[in-house]
Amino acid sequence: MSDDSPGSAAEDRAVRRLDDATVASVAAGEVITRPADVVVELVENALDAEATRIDVDVAGDGTERIRVRDDGRGMSRRDAELAVERHTSSKLAPDAAVSAVDTLGFRGEALASIATVARLELRTNDGGPRGTRVVAEGAPEAMRTDPVGRGRGTTVTVRDLFGETPARRESLGASRTEFARVSDAVSRYALVRPDVAFSLTHDGSDVFSTPGTGAYDDALLGVYDREVAGRATELDAGRRVESEGADADEHGEITLSGTLAPPSLTRARRDHVYVAVDGRPVRNERLGRAVVAGYGDLLPDDRAPIAVVSISLPESWADHNVHPRKRTVRLRNPDEVEQAVESAVRDALSTVDRRRSEDLSMDLGDSLEPVSDTESAFDDVSVIGQFRDLYLLCERDDDLLVVDQHAAHERINYERLRDAVDGETPTATVDPPARVELTPAQYATVASSTDELAALGYDLDPFGETTVRVRSVPAPMGRAAAPESVRDAVDAIRGGTTPESGRDALLKDLACHPSLKAGDELTDERAAALLERLGECENPYACPHGRPTVLAVEEETLVRGFGRRGTRME
Repeated sequence: MSDDSPGSAAEDRAVRRLDDATVASVAAGEVITRPADVVVELVENALDAEATRIDVDVAGDGTERIRVRDDGRGMSRRDAELAVERHTSSKLAPDAAVSAVDTLGFRGEALASIATVARLELRTNDGGPRGTRVVAEGAPEAMRTDPVGRGRGTTVTVRDLFGETPARRESLGASRTEFARVSDAVSRYALVRPDVAFSLTHDGSDVFSTPGTGAYDDALLGVYDREVAGRATELDAGRRVESEGADADEHGEITLSGTLAPPSLTRARRDHVYVAVDGRPVRNERLGRAVVAGYGDLLPDDRAPIAVVSISLPESWADHNVHPRKRTVRLRNPDEVEQAVESAVRDALSTVDRRRSEDLSMDLGDSLEPVSDTESAFDDVSVIGQFRDLYLLCERDDDLLVVDQHAAHERINYERLRDAVDGETPTATVDPPARVELTPAQYATVASSTDELAALGYDLDPFGETTVRVRSVPAPMGRAAAPESVRDAVDAIRGGTTPESGRDALLKDLACHPSLKAGDELTDERAAALLERLGECENPYACPHGRPTVLAVEEETLVRGFGRRGTRME
């Protein structure tokens, strides 16, 4: 870890004070609002120092202690002393523009920013006979420097974060929430930089580690589990792109690499889609959406994939300096980049087996059996056909109704499940108990959320570093959920939902999986039963996720479209 930037000459990597104009141009500075911000800054410094191994050690929620150790280039005594001053950096050469920074992004004063809100100790060595120890807290004049024994590389220890700013410390979330954010941050870098070995330790226990082999699947194995890593598809593609605007004649090459879990291994939230641009993990809604769009209809509705996509853009196509925390990126031609990502993911998955599993927790016949004598809202509707094995074409008076059979079946399943649960989730024993691998962030949530998970119907206990043993699962209507569904339940809790809303989200998920999919052909009898049962629902016109189940096309629309003068008989 170093505030050095890559270069061939030592003077190019030296830490230097910035001139007033440059300071003004980056006046937003560093924003340290929670422990995860500290970890991100220190990890990025380590990567810029060309580290091949980065070890992160956290105590509690991170306010007590964070230690990040690397084997990068390290710093000389002079550079170490300057690095903790405000408005110094090795990221920017003299007379260079801020936009010219080619490291993980111009951060300017990461160590100084941390030192203003914590006690910081820096131990570093650039390969000389002895290293340097710098202790900083608050103002630069409070800095102490001593010689120290240390091999090449840097170790930064941050203690008592926000100790002198109690209001900021009180604004933090629960300990599990803050460590989950730390774990998410380290996981992102470990996945998008498989060439670097990462490890994360929490309160003395190993959380995860990656080997740094350069293989995305090896990193995926470290953060997830053998099933996800073993079934993932490699992404390795290039796309020619054209510029827009004033440089319309300019073109370049986008290269994409990464790994894509199969569409049968999904998650309820898009948190498991990792996108990096030029080596920096970013949260970009358009790029994340492009990855999901690349999966197309391989994904079940309302499910998200596990995917790692690293994008390398032509020079000057990305600006990482549009936000002080560098979590967003501005793209020169976002439409072109988005299209390139979507097509590359689609092509990589083109050989994936599209057959849907026949092992459904509820079969079609059961879900279409009437459960009451309630009058159907569609008693006067007749099924007249099916389009693309997905839409039912129906007639009611002067209207043509188009019914999305998946959305309709999902609504039916959801209301049956909800009525069966009636406020308390029935459970089924898993015998023998099933072992489920979680991400480090999910595992951290489990450790302090047993009551919430029990309310959802899960009985589980820790088993290993990131594994839980599932002893019981929700079983509404006697249909047991898969043990792996605990991942979705944990994600719901991490999203800040209550046990009640978490239970409802789980029921929606359980309702979705066995529902009819595109390509499922229905007999006339089955189609009529589906429509009748939909009409008996409390809300027949929307699926549990809010999408419409039925669209109406008035006859007048057809009359105008075909240029007829009046009724159907004219």
